[in-house]
Amino acid sequence: MEFLFAHSGLAIGLLGAGLAACLAGAGSGVGTGIAGEAGAGLVSEDPSKFGKCMILQVVPGTQGLYGLVVFFVAIMQMGLLDGSAMNLSFVDGCRYFAACLPIGIGGLVSAIAQGKVAAASVNLLAKNPDHWAKGMILCITVEFYAILSLLASMMMLLFI
Repeated sequence: MEFLFAHSGLAIGLLGAGLAACLAGAGSGVGTGIAGEAGAGLVSEDPSKFGKCMILQVVPGTQGLYGLVVFFVAIMQMGLLDGSAMNLSFVDGCRYFAACLPIGIGGLVSAIAQGKVAAASVNLLAKNPDHWAKGMILCITVEFYAILSLLASMMMLLFI
């Protein structure tokens, strides 16, 4: 058991960094898929609305980028990018793991929710194109919570 605590910190930290990227990326994949399905339906009826549909589809993809940023900051702090990978203690590994969870979980949940809002905004665009900006504002409201998750992870990483 002593060996486990002495040599597992880096593995636990890498698991947290990987979860930040994978969970947020998976949420973005689902969210952009939901919005893309709605957009494809509208574009099949009115191809002139492709640009606005594409913007609405891209919005839920930001959470995946946030997760990737946290991943790179975490592995950089763990010393993997410059070749100075430190022998992290079990406790430090748990700290990195915990620091990566907010954007992993927050990104997953908010990207899916934002994809649903973006799909509803595509419907708004279809029925009343003049109110497209209102749909974007609704999407940005969900984005705020993804940004809070990113901020939480970054603050935790900076103080490890």
